Amino acid sequence: MTADIKKTDGPADTPPAGPEAIKAVPVRHYGRYVSAVLALAIFFALVWAFANGDINWGAIPDYFFNDRILTGVRETLWLTFLSMVIGIVGGLLLAVMRLSKNPVTSSIAWFYIWFFRGTPVLVQLFVWFNLGFVFEYINLGPVYKDEWSEFMTPFLTALLGLGLNEAAYMAEICRAGLLAVDEGQTEAAHALGMSHSKTLRRIVVPQAMRVIVPPTGNEVINMLKTTSLVAAVQYYELLRYAQDIGTTSGATVEMLFLAAAWYLILTSVLSVGQYYVERYYARGSSRQLPPTPWQKVRAHLTSFSSRKGVTA
Repeated sequence: MTADIKKTDGPADTPPAGPEAIKAVPVRHYGRYVSAVLALAIFFALVWAFANGDINWGAIPDYFFNDRILTGVRETLWLTFLSMVIGIVGGLLLAVMRLSKNPVTSSIAWFYIWFFRGTPVLVQLFVWFNLGFVFEYINLGPVYKDEWSEFMTPFLTALLGLGLNEAAYMAEICRAGLLAVDEGQTEAAHALGMSHSKTLRRIVVPQAMRVIVPPTGNEVINMLKTTSLVAAVQYYELLRYAQDIGTTSGATVEMLFLAAAWYLILTSVLSVGQYYVERYYARGSSRQLPPTPWQKVRAHLTSFSSRKGVTA
């Protein structure tokens, strides 16, 4: 004799079925869609306005590689380089003076940083340019003697104005980097018999560079743009040459856009350099550095080639 078993009911001792699977529904972020549409609308509206404005865009490629523009680019880069050299060397010196236990040198460094950070760069440039009202002559004894107006050329004015001002900011950056190094490093170096200067040069500064480099790269890019202020003291750099060409050709606004394009190009190149310098000094703290953009591209290409070979 066989018993009928209802397939739908199942045996009495069968455990109850588990909870029904949750059907996950992704949250709709409608605000993101709206903000993206608004941002794109504003962007294309600006592009349309500039494209249909009273601007002769054809003048920009005509003068993009003009001899005077290229000279201005070279002068801008040269002034940026020299000013940053003065700023970095002076900043490191001021940072060491500021951290010194000698109250005189520490106070002098503090006053220097306070003064140059407290006055605008443009004002400093005008002061250097007109310092002949205070010093009629510059007299270095048998080495050099001349009138101040002849000595203080626009190039020297620009170099001192930018470099000395940058030293005040770099001093704070360097001080932060030096303070970031653990004191035990200095104590260990002294225990090994190293002098204070050798400890600073061989132990502290190399470790502080990891902290100093990123903001210094930012200062270099900032300096590149700040050089445009020296046009006020009759020094010819990129912006000044672009303004002169704009005045003579009647394409004033177009030449400003041209100068902006060159500044963007130079800034992009310096940003790439900053990335690799930071990566170089990060080797001391990271066991494995993240791949560079070029290494990522090469890895993707290799992976794509491998998949293509397997498929074939």
